[in-house]
Amino acid sequence: MAAGFQAVMDKLKIIGQRALHGTVQASGAKNAALPLMAAALLTAEPVLLHNTPQLMDVRTLSKLLRSLGAQVEQQGDALRIDAAAVDHYEASYDLVKTMRASVLVLGPLLARFGQARVSLPGGCAIGARPVDQHIKGLQALGADIVVEHGYIVARVATPSGRLRGAHITTDMVTVTGTENLMMAAALAEGETLIDNAAREPEVVDLACLLRRMGAQIRGEGTSQIRITGVPRLRGATHRIIPDRIEVGTFLCAALATRGDVTVQGADPAHQDALLDKLREAGAQITTGDDWIRLRADALPAGRPRAVSVRTTEYPGFATDMQAQFMAVNCIADGAARITETIFENRFMHVQELVRLGAQIDIDGHTCVVRGVPQLSGANVMATDLRASAGLVVAALAAEGQTLIDRIYHLDRGYDAMEVKLRALGADIERIKTSPGA
Repeated sequence: MAAGFQAVMDKLKIIGQRALHGTVQASGAKNAALPLMAAALLTAEPVLLHNTPQLMDVRTLSKLLRSLGAQVEQQGDALRIDAAAVDHYEASYDLVKTMRASVLVLGPLLARFGQARVSLPGGCAIGARPVDQHIKGLQALGADIVVEHGYIVARVATPSGRLRGAHITTDMVTVTGTENLMMAAALAEGETLIDNAAREPEVVDLACLLRRMGAQIRGEGTSQIRITGVPRLRGATHRIIPDRIEVGTFLCAALATRGDVTVQGADPAHQDALLDKLREAGAQITTGDDWIRLRADALPAGRPRAVSVRTTEYPGFATDMQAQFMAVNCIADGAARITETIFENRFMHVQELVRLGAQIDIDGHTCVVRGVPQLSGANVMATDLRASAGLVVAALAAEGQTLIDRIYHLDRGYDAMEVKLRALGADIERIKTSPGA
């Protein structure tokens, strides 16, 4: 997998209309791995994470943790973080600008060391994801916070030098906000109650690690999380949950290509909303404890049925699956409405899908997709992480060659995607372009 400037130059070449068949192994969840890595800052003892995906975002956060003084070592899917020697409390713009999840170090640094200076985050250009809920919650826990020169500057302002428990109600459901407040509250004095908390499996996975570290947490997976702070946390070993978005992407690819794919290492309980829509589209779905099989090689009409979706917070249909499911609707029989309620700019992939021959009309936060019998390969450009995945799904279904540019977005969230797809029978290869080309 390429990194740095070279990854910016890489492209994917896909020759479409090859049905995917076989078994693929799901990687650990990116959106779980990043907060779990940040949680290692809460203790002076090592934290060992298994099933860690090998992603650009994981490498970026590893670099950030090292800049703070932590030791970070990854061997295969095992990641060991030792934050005993952390003596620096600033997450600089150069490290934070490419990844919004970097803000997750704010709560742990503040809780354990009483201070933090974290650059306002960057990342995918899919709309505003403000950190005001993080700030509001940490202020309720006793932090003095100012935003100056592009940095969040925070200090614990209580007489004891520790954050103090509080009742926090967020103005909106925020996954990273919930996670930041959970980590901060784990070392606070007294009890913290987080209302309107995010319910995502990644939040539950963080609570599981924190509990192994000695935190007192209950209510995760509901909209109300209760945390009783402890003076210190210990090290722990933890296995990261499967990446439900990667799993969903492979299932959409199987449906779009009329294939038969089994995803191993998946958790069907995390996929209810998506699996319902895939069945509605005509796919045959069977599941086991840790696998999902999708068959679309005998669709009644030869094409999926068009299915409307509305994105919403978990357990609803995930915004991170919107682009991939839209790609399926592009070659479906009928018309479907896609409504995006989470991010205001998450239809930037539409124009690229239109270049492949899709018929899509945008009206504010809603798209109407009229399925066509066949897409045609073309040169397209990825605009964000999940848009990249949507273009891959569409390209796999399209006739002829598609060249996808700017796949560094894809490398942020998918572990060796082209390798896994090739093993399923896809005609896909990474084109490494020299910087001078």
